[in-house]
Amino acid sequence: MKLPPEGSGEPQGGAPVDREGSGEPQGGAPVDRLVERLRAGDKRAVARLISWVEDGDRDQLRDAAEALNPVTGRAQVIGLTGSPGVGKSTLAGVLVAAYRAQGLTVGVLAVDPSSPFTGGALLGDRVRMQAHALDEGVYIRSMATRGHLGGLAWATPQAVRVLDAAGCDVVLVETVGVGQAEVEVAGLADTTLVALAPGFGDAVQVAKAGILEVADVFVVNKADRDGAEVVARDLRQMLHLGEASPWQVPVVLTVAERGDGVDKLVGAIAAHRDHLASSGELERRRRRRAGREVEEIALADLRAELGELGRGEALDTLAEQVAAGKLGPYSAADQLLAGVRGDRG
Repeated sequence: MKLPPEGSGEPQGGAPVDREGSGEPQGGAPVDRLVERLRAGDKRAVARLISWVEDGDRDQLRDAAEALNPVTGRAQVIGLTGSPGVGKSTLAGVLVAAYRAQGLTVGVLAVDPSSPFTGGALLGDRVRMQAHALDEGVYIRSMATRGHLGGLAWATPQAVRVLDAAGCDVVLVETVGVGQAEVEVAGLADTTLVALAPGFGDAVQVAKAGILEVADVFVVNKADRDGAEVVARDLRQMLHLGEASPWQVPVVLTVAERGDGVDKLVGAIAAHRDHLASSGELERRRRRRAGREVEEIALADLRAELGELGRGEALDTLAEQVAAGKLGPYSAADQLLAGVRGDRG
């Protein structure tokens, strides 16, 4: 992996991203050493660091985030979500090709459903992007949701940090099928693409799921099929009825399998990026993203501490009193939280 020289500050556009490595964290190797190797261009550091944040415990996640955060923030993060079958992986593949043609390095995080047997990713997206498998300027990694709602794996934000620190110019995050709870990608990405296709009833689903609010660009893929113009028209009507916004969300028609409309899609993404930078929204989005991450970490720690209390007698006693009508649920929760605060005191 060719990375920027030490102390250069900015990643070099088009620097090849090495994809070699076993993907397993090296036992006993501290994360700061892995980060140093990542920045120095080590071939296996990307895979090992992503495995570290995906499979590690809380302390390992903490170490990785603390070490990576100072050297990130340069990559453009693009989220891609949509219902199963609309061609998200094909869209991802043509976007990778378009950015590579510009001389940019690309990291792809394909968040797959978990295997019910191993808990690992089913690797469907990675299989469908084999055209880029030998490109040293592309890194493709499948991640399992492992039951985490929102369309993203728990470790996805840290994996984005790894690819950012590795010098990727663009990080593309493709999520599992979209639904009412699966809009987390909007909180992670600078630009969120919502893919639809004719024949899926997607325009109605968009209105139901509240996805209208998270899309920065709508992509009507498989536009050579009957009904594509109808989907695009319905989207434009819904956008017109929505709240006024400085950014007018475009609706781009594509046939990803043939590459039709890809230039317009890349242009729409670039225009949104320019809008974010000129309006100050990019900084505000990243600040909100950081705030959500801090809040989620704090809540996860609190849940863990409550879980430890819950495995003892305290929760059983409180539950018994609530069930018997001797204590209200809010008062019981206050007492349980007081136990956490008491431990900290």
